[in-house]
Amino acid sequence: MTIQLEICSFNLASALIAQEAGAQRVELCAGADEGGTTPSPGVIRMARERLHIALYPIIRPRGGDFLYTEEEFRVMWKDVEYCKQVGCDGVVIGLLRADGGIDKQRCARLVELAYPLGVTFHRAFDWAANPFEAMEDIISIGCERILTSGQRPAAMEGVDLINELVREADDRIVVMPGAGIRSSNITALAERTDAREFHTSARVQRVSGMEFVNRAMEEEQSVVMADGEEIQLILERLATAAANRSVK
Repeated sequence: MTIQLEICSFNLASALIAQEAGAQRVELCAGADEGGTTPSPGVIRMARERLHIALYPIIRPRGGDFLYTEEEFRVMWKDVEYCKQVGCDGVVIGLLRADGGIDKQRCARLVELAYPLGVTFHRAFDWAANPFEAMEDIISIGCERILTSGQRPAAMEGVDLINELVREADDRIVVMPGAGIRSSNITALAERTDAREFHTSARVQRVSGMEFVNRAMEEEQSVVMADGEEIQLILERLATAAANRSVK
């Protein structure tokens, strides 16, 4: 059994680290402090030129909730068009209604627009009112996977729900755990969920290389960066987990 690892990369450098470390896919984002927003066209284009692994930019015009205005939806439409134009492998979307249901109508329009690109439904899922109804709606609109922490802040906290979702999905859609995943817990998460795809940023804070720092500004200038060694360790432990499943 093959288990895949997706790296949430908040800059081009992290995407390249993910590729070199052996990850199979990059979710390309900006706005680490906001949980991920759409990266600039320049970053998307450069990533497409430099990456030979799968590239899925997130389509999220702002941080905050997942209830979008018509103007914000139009921005998302344009961003999907751009990702398709430059040859991305897929996009990552997520729109909700005010009542916590999936915004099926507008999600379906984005999935149709993105075709033949793949579409992941991101952690807007974790804010849905009913996870099992939400999954059925997401399947019906044609998404290929759901990124979820089991409707908890971290995947290990939501592991029981993730396991239920994987079983209920029954190969109709990929349920991909994400949030708080590290090499220290990936084995337990893999064993307890039977998921076959996992998502992590494997993040570290890279200290600024500036020699001069204006201390009066009182601001931290470190950068969120992917840790290549951590990614490799996660992949090694996933490979072991996959081998153990095959033996059973």
